[in-house]
Amino acid sequence: MEEKEKLKILTDLIKIHSVNGNELATSEYIATLFKEKNVPVKLDRFDDTRANLIAEIGEPNGKGVLCFTGHQDTVAIAEKDKWKYDPFSGQIIDGRVYGRGAADMKSGLAAQVIALLELVEKKHVPHGAIRFVATAGEEYGAQGAYRLNAQGITNDIAALVVGEPTSGQIIYAHSGSLNYKIKSYGKAVHSSRPSQGVNAINGLVQYMNAEQILFDDTPLDPFLGAVQHSVTVIKGGQQVNSIPSYAELYGNIRPTKKFDNEQVIERIQNKINEINENGPFKLEFSIVHNFYPIGTAPDNDFVQLAQKIATEQYADRKIELKTINGATDASVFIQSKPNMPVIILGADAWKVAHQANEYTTVASYLKTIEIYERLALDFFA
Repeated sequence: MEEKEKLKILTDLIKIHSVNGNELATSEYIATLFKEKNVPVKLDRFDDTRANLIAEIGEPNGKGVLCFTGHQDTVAIAEKDKWKYDPFSGQIIDGRVYGRGAADMKSGLAAQVIALLELVEKKHVPHGAIRFVATAGEEYGAQGAYRLNAQGITNDIAALVVGEPTSGQIIYAHSGSLNYKIKSYGKAVHSSRPSQGVNAINGLVQYMNAEQILFDDTPLDPFLGAVQHSVTVIKGGQQVNSIPSYAELYGNIRPTKKFDNEQVIERIQNKINEINENGPFKLEFSIVHNFYPIGTAPDNDFVQLAQKIATEQYADRKIELKTINGATDASVFIQSKPNMPVIILGADAWKVAHQANEYTTVASYLKTIEIYERLALDFFA
């Protein structure tokens, strides 16, 4: 495939508006590319505008399937006045491709698609099965990944490559991400007689004071370190001269494999129970999103293979093994196959993901395609 065609596929994907949804249009575009090369492809539609896509080349063998996965949705366009170029134009300026999703993660998605297509074109299909999985809804709730996980997508997967932007670095572990909500119920009265009511905001204050030290004694994870936690949203009260009968907060926690999601949930619920038992407040705890941490040992053969191949491709940077505090669709897939080796590996530029003037570089995008092709071949060698 010529470089011009590879860039067209990327810019075509950027031009598709898939902000927090509308993945069906992306899936249909990708399906057309695979069908042109007679690659079997399946659309998993679950809404009028939403779909996952699965394509596969090669033949299964005893080693299992190597899976490349990426999400089709993007985050919203923030700070529109700060964009130099139309965020859905896919403009190429001075070696950079600009647009929403250029980094996160339509560059990785396009690179994975092209890697499979080129293996077919070159008749270099490896001695094993390569599966491509494009998901819906990763940026908010991972609905697509949860659907596929329930369908058993991981049953035969031997190793997983997530194409999020890493600027060529090899991410071998990342934290989980647990979003939660706490509702506080009190009793409304006039603010001139507060002792006759129960201030729902004070119930949240009780929890917030406890939350600051709630995870201080948790063990350090050898890869991910300490559990990170924050209260991030507070809502309460409607009128300045009334004691509020309802308030709520949202928080985010980054579980590790050493102190995982179930342990985090148990600790929060125990604290809520304690506050309810020892005061006039009624707090209710619920989970909004629940992504699990992943971790593959840095000396794992798959991790080492990826680092070797990426190092050979990049002469302008040192390729290192790293961890991040973000979460990916792997957080879902790992729930049904916890020992599956996983790496996150993608193109430039992870520092601008979700920002105005998001971009990838042409050079990194093309190198990522080569890396994926080599991984596919060498994994089964």
